[in-house]
Amino acid sequence: MGRFSSTKAFNIFNVFLVTLISIIILAPVLNILASSFASSKCLAEGNFVFFPKEWTVDNYKAVLKDSSIWRAYLISVLKTVIGVVTHVFFCSVVAYALSKKELKFRKLYTVMGVITLFFSGGMIPTYLLMRKLGLLNNFLVYIIPQLFSYYDVVILMNFFRQVPASLEESAKIDGGGVWTCFTRIVMPLSKPALATIALFNGVFQWNDFMTAKLYITDPGLYPVQMKLYDIIVQQQAATMNTIGTVVLETTSKGIQLSTIVITTVPILIIYPLLQKHFVSGMMLGAVKE
Repeated sequence: MGRFSSTKAFNIFNVFLVTLISIIILAPVLNILASSFASSKCLAEGNFVFFPKEWTVDNYKAVLKDSSIWRAYLISVLKTVIGVVTHVFFCSVVAYALSKKELKFRKLYTVMGVITLFFSGGMIPTYLLMRKLGLLNNFLVYIIPQLFSYYDVVILMNFFRQVPASLEESAKIDGGGVWTCFTRIVMPLSKPALATIALFNGVFQWNDFMTAKLYITDPGLYPVQMKLYDIIVQQQAATMNTIGTVVLETTSKGIQLSTIVITTVPILIIYPLLQKHFVSGMMLGAVKE
């Protein structure tokens, strides 16, 4: 009876703790969402948390009527989709090769990969390299530098090792080569791990701000995150250059908040769809035989 009571108390405590953490996380998000629909007057007064007295969609109209927002959205979608596909494929090829013990110089490649987890060239050498490669103000700067991640390779490599060798041996007996085994057997059986890597890289690509900040000066190549930064800077400059205009300041804040909501929506939609594969992929890829 005492054991049952202690277990019940432990479960109640866990529910309370998770509920408290969820509220702490969700409260700022709901406040931003509500504020993005608030009128300039309500934002100026600031006397609400989740329910402004006056609701309006003027902030969203002001953002969406700007054609550069749609172009930035397109850039973000393209770099995320292309970046995820190329990243997952490239890391999968490397991980599949490293998962084979018969690969020559396998230990050397592993050591080289581990080094990249702890050391990097630094910001200035990387910038000089990008300039030398002609990637400044080039869409490929979003894709090429993100092709490889040894952390993702480790997850995929451990997952590939769990694929029964008998399946590949059967394919080879039927005349299948390495690429046949990889594309028709290993890849289809590795969907949870691939979904995990795709989610990791997709969230990074969508939220990536520093790549555009460092290597892109052409507004036509700005992703939506950089466009959000540009809007905030322009609105703040306009507010500072205008004397005694509270409405302008609050309108600026409303535009900023609505842009934040617009940039966050795709991730909020995609993440729950991949959550099941994400959890199973992390568990399976983390186990090493």
